[in-house]
Amino acid sequence: MEVRFREIDPFNFWVWIHFENVPGQGEKNYIDGIFDSWYVMGRLGGFNAENLQSHEEGADLSWMTYDNDEARSTLPSLMHNIGQLEYQGSWARCWVDLGTCDAIAIDILINSLRQVDKDLVELTEVVFGGENNDWPVEEHPDSIFSSNKV
Repeated sequence: MEVRFREIDPFNFWVWIHFENVPGQGEKNYIDGIFDSWYVMGRLGGFNAENLQSHEEGADLSWMTYDNDEARSTLPSLMHNIGQLEYQGSWARCWVDLGTCDAIAIDILINSLRQVDKDLVELTEVVFGGENNDWPVEEHPDSIFSSNKV
């Protein structure tokens, strides 16, 4: 699975997924589940790179001292909105408003899609941002900020 980035507006961009073959309903359900879970974690503030205390501790977490004051002092990092996945042939796309969540959200999505590619359904590429020439994007109805495309 290749990963590419095009122009990204964190408040208004599309994630494009290209399948090796046209996905069946079961495969679509797996991908839908990943995006639903990803959104719930983002909406609840899970993608806050300011508070990665366990990660920064290293391999030995036994008896780690967790700094609750530090955790409380971080700014909110909340994903604002996500659209429903749309499918067309061997492509899927999903509109995203990352809000104030950190870019770690994208890494976590990539890691999840890599595992699905390895175990369940072959994905040839995942593209963040921009649009495909054969599947134009419209202004998403949930977008807070206009893309200024006319």
